[in-house]
Amino acid sequence: MNFEIPDGLGDMLRDFTVAVLRERPGDIHDFAVEYFTKTRDQRRPKSIPMYIIVSDDEDAGEPDPEKLKRKTDKNSFGRRHSVSAERYDPEADEGDDEKVVYPKSDSERKTLQDVCRSILIFKTLDSEQIADVIDAMFQKNVKPGDSIIRQGDDGDNFYVISEGTYDVFVKVEGNDKKVHTFDGKGSFGELALLYNMPRSATVNATSDGVLWAMDRKSFQRIVVKSAFKKRKMYEGLIENVPLLKNLNDYERMSLADALVSKSFSDGDTLMKEGDEADGMYFMEDGIVRITISKNGTETEVARQGRGKYIGELALIEDKPRSANVIAVGKVKAAFLDKDAFERILGNCLDIMKRTAQNSYKNN
Repeated sequence: MNFEIPDGLGDMLRDFTVAVLRERPGDIHDFAVEYFTKTRDQRRPKSIPMYIIVSDDEDAGEPDPEKLKRKTDKNSFGRRHSVSAERYDPEADEGDDEKVVYPKSDSERKTLQDVCRSILIFKTLDSEQIADVIDAMFQKNVKPGDSIIRQGDDGDNFYVISEGTYDVFVKVEGNDKKVHTFDGKGSFGELALLYNMPRSATVNATSDGVLWAMDRKSFQRIVVKSAFKKRKMYEGLIENVPLLKNLNDYERMSLADALVSKSFSDGDTLMKEGDEADGMYFMEDGIVRITISKNGTETEVARQGRGKYIGELALIEDKPRSANVIAVGKVKAAFLDKDAFERILGNCLDIMKRTAQNSYKNN
């Protein structure tokens, strides 16, 4: 079946994504209702792009003679300026994923690790992928007046702020309007790389500063391609769970995107009896043992491995955990938080509840 994408859908979703990243709402659904209601009422042919926490600057690759003819601002890092950059297709990328490594001190790595784990686009990366991100980052010193990125340019790098202050400008009716100031922390530059669009904001340094940058190719290999591979892997995992067979394609993709991989060592506790339920797990690899307390004695009642899910009963019944779940050897499991569980798996709850209750009764 062929589907035609309506005109303007890409711009609308892009602007909404920018708004979410800018405002970081507590409830994205309420924010979406308010945002689209407001844009509908304004009846603008095209909404003004809000400031983007995305930017980049240095040109990657060999110089283009045609581009060298263009007049370049002496403080602009020699950026490229064109309508769009080369589109990246993670499914078609069959490269060997050669890693880029820039040496760093232990203290620099520790600082970057803490910063990266707080950045939205890195939330779903595992520890090995975070290490790849840190390896690929290189340091850039800036001075007051340096233009780090400029609205309309191609996106070549993603930036993490280490030191300094930076003003963000967006052109509104031909004039530059300051919409945000970064003061010593933050990140920008990801949207142009994620969505293959020109920079939708300008970021200028207003003090001496230090940035950590990651080039487009490394960003796409680590963030975009890993997200694609993660979705495909989790979709395969979900397809092997009989009770989730009735999910449609959108629900299956939404579930795959919501899962966060976690690793455990032998003896680690995934869930503790009596604790409040905050989510459930889908087993990726390894085995866990499930125990319950009877008359002061901990008794093993079951073991679960790849393709199984655990922890759903407490979510369904809104009760504390009724069992302990403990890793046997190394375990890797995909975690689904409570909000995503209720949103995505609502139509599976009755079947999951009956199955879970029968499982416990049989043990």
